[in-house]
Amino acid sequence: MGISPAESGSPEKEQQAAGVGILLQIMMLVLSFVLGHVLRRHKFYYLPEASASLLIGLIVGGLANISNTETSIRAWFNFHEEFFFLFLLPPIIFQSGFSLSAKPFFSNFGAIVTFAILGTFIASVVTGVLVYIGGRMYLMYGLPFVECLMFGALISATDPVTVLSIFQELGTDTNLYALVFGESVLNDAMAISLYRTMSIVRKHASSAQNFFMVIFRFLETFVGSMSAGVGVGFASALLFKYAGLDVDNLQNLECCLFVLFPYFSYMLAEGLGLSGIVSILFTAIVMKHYSYSNLSENSQQFVSDFFHLISSLAETFTFIYMGFDIAMEKHSWSHLGFIFFSIIFIVVARAANVFSCAYLVNLVRPVHRQIPLKHQKALWYSGLRGAMAFALALQSVHDLPEGRGQIIFTATTAIVVLSVLLIGGSTGTMLEALHVVGDGHDSHLGESFDVNNGYVAPSFKEDGTSGNGIKMKLKEFHKRTSSFTALDRNYLTPFFTSQNEDDEGGEALLDERISSSKRGGFLGQ
Repeated sequence: MGISPAESGSPEKEQQAAGVGILLQIMMLVLSFVLGHVLRRHKFYYLPEASASLLIGLIVGGLANISNTETSIRAWFNFHEEFFFLFLLPPIIFQSGFSLSAKPFFSNFGAIVTFAILGTFIASVVTGVLVYIGGRMYLMYGLPFVECLMFGALISATDPVTVLSIFQELGTDTNLYALVFGESVLNDAMAISLYRTMSIVRKHASSAQNFFMVIFRFLETFVGSMSAGVGVGFASALLFKYAGLDVDNLQNLECCLFVLFPYFSYMLAEGLGLSGIVSILFTAIVMKHYSYSNLSENSQQFVSDFFHLISSLAETFTFIYMGFDIAMEKHSWSHLGFIFFSIIFIVVARAANVFSCAYLVNLVRPVHRQIPLKHQKALWYSGLRGAMAFALALQSVHDLPEGRGQIIFTATTAIVVLSVLLIGGSTGTMLEALHVVGDGHDSHLGESFDVNNGYVAPSFKEDGTSGNGIKMKLKEFHKRTSSFTALDRNYLTPFFTSQNEDDEGGEALLDERISSSKRGGFLGQ
């Protein structure tokens, strides 16, 4: 039922194909949002919204495959990693940081960084080594060691979209939510950096000098990206404070500028060879804390609703887009052993990540702030894979020789579908089994925060154990953190914002309003 090449190449036919393709995408978005609303309204947690969107994409893609849909229409549904990284990902990451409840996030920041940086590194190495050993023992298809590490890096990118939505629906501990959420955001940046690092190592002869250069390059990228993001955020705060845009006839300009700054931060970092994800995340945090309060009240409401809207659209479309592409792509199913053992190795690596990092965090935390075992199990279970792993796997098809890249892509596809559908659908049962449902959202906040003064460092008791030296260093770190909080309250906030001390209560109300409306889609639900 195809059309001739001459006809297919004509502008009229191309425009018609574009119209049909976009129409199908809009129909699937509408169906996904309506289905998600029905499922959420009836509290049916066995099919979360992300899983429903993925299934819709899989079903429509399968039907398109069977019906031999015209190539010109199918081309509109091909998953392009450039489109994902440059257009879909930025609003999702920005909304993640912008709707972030700053207090629990920064209260657990040390633990979040430990899980996201050290934990992702452990998971990547453990997965890569196990896959390499499995190949040498002929349990699965054998890959070169560096390519095993590349696979370990890309498959370590967690995307607990469905888990977080159910966490908030059922009501879990605030600190647990902050750990899962914070790890997932920083983990993406770490996984991308590790993947690119391993790709560089693969292209060049490995040596000890090259290894240390790679470590230096990673630190340079992370610190540079963070600095770029913070710098853009501070620049926006000064602009909105002194430009006098918060008047009625300039509110459109005010909103336009606020919306453009996040994309400026992301593209600036990408253009400099840094990480756009890290940059836009810290831009979001800084703009929420400083720039947001410099906007007029109407503009504040608009930008909150706008980023919530485009984030929900981007996330829903990503899962539909991914499901359709999975159904349409050619996959190498001849190496089922690689898929089977990869799943086992990923489960083991996730356990090594979570429980080893939790042990280190608990080693230096006071007893009343340690991460309980049931929260560690919830963290381990919530490490499902999603769009980030899929996009990196699709990139590996171009980076690696055709056969090996295709095997990695097929394995990642299977892992993403199984984790989103199975783990996402069983999250509610898991939370009830671990007795973390209804832990309360404020049960531990009093230990970490003072209502008037923000973060207060937890106290440390001398216990005479071997970890006493580490605890003393951490105590000094917390003192510095408290000093930074005082610096922020006394100098940074007055310098970058136009609010005074009487506005603190209003800021808390704005935080509450954004938190209540944040991400009815996936990441913020």
